[in-house]
Amino acid sequence: MASIEERVETLIRPSIEKIGYDLYDVEYAKEGKNYFLRVFIDKTEGIDLEDCEKVNNEINELLDKADYIKEQYFLEVSSPGIERVLKKDRHLEQNIGKEIHVKLFKKDENSKKEYQGILQNFKEEKIIVEIETGEIEIERKNIAQIKTIYHW
Repeated sequence: MASIEERVETLIRPSIEKIGYDLYDVEYAKEGKNYFLRVFIDKTEGIDLEDCEKVNNEINELLDKADYIKEQYFLEVSSPGIERVLKKDRHLEQNIGKEIHVKLFKKDENSKKEYQGILQNFKEEKIIVEIETGEIEIERKNIAQIKTIYHW
């Protein structure tokens, strides 16, 4: 059975794309006693508050009718930010050749828990990153988070 995030993504993607936005990601999380459904949107020119409001208004009724989430939750619509979390293959594809920061769940055979370098490529089971000492392969199952890096 598909997760709440996958079901919501399938439900709202057509409506979001119809009004000119890209659905970057959907996240459903419990924080403290509250539940949050976060919808991350993007477009070439960037996202502002009016864009978030427009998408919120577009998807609110769809979500209420579908009733996928039984708990009371807060809906948040926002940009994925300038330093983006890369979760999906399409996120990785869009960032080949760019600088990334990789956090691991636990220290690897090099006693490192974090790497920073250039994303060279990826496969279903691993990513390939160019670091100062050369290329390394990191198994995706060991990755807690991959983020882009923006130099200010």
